[in-house]
Amino acid sequence: MDKQRVKGAVDQTVGSAKRAVGGLTGNRSTQAEGMVQQGKGKVETAVGKLKDKVRDAKACADSKFEAKQEAEREHRAVINAENRNLL
Repeated sequence: MDKQRVKGAVDQTVGSAKRAVGGLTGNRSTQAEGMVQQGKGKVETAVGKLKDKVRDAKACADSKFEAKQEAEREHRAVINAENRNLL
């Protein structure tokens, strides 16, 4: 899990708490700060999720590439062995 997802979750939680406190106390400034922090947290979480997906896709592509490379090496080994048997 990307660190940015964790930071986003924390910001969302703290922002929500600030909004609630601001609402209870009638402090619009605290309420607004909470809304901004909550929004920032949602963006951070979304970016973190995107980073995770990119990292997973890269790992999958790397794995497929390595498997293809290994298959090609095995194929060449078989062809070389067959050529040696023909000579």
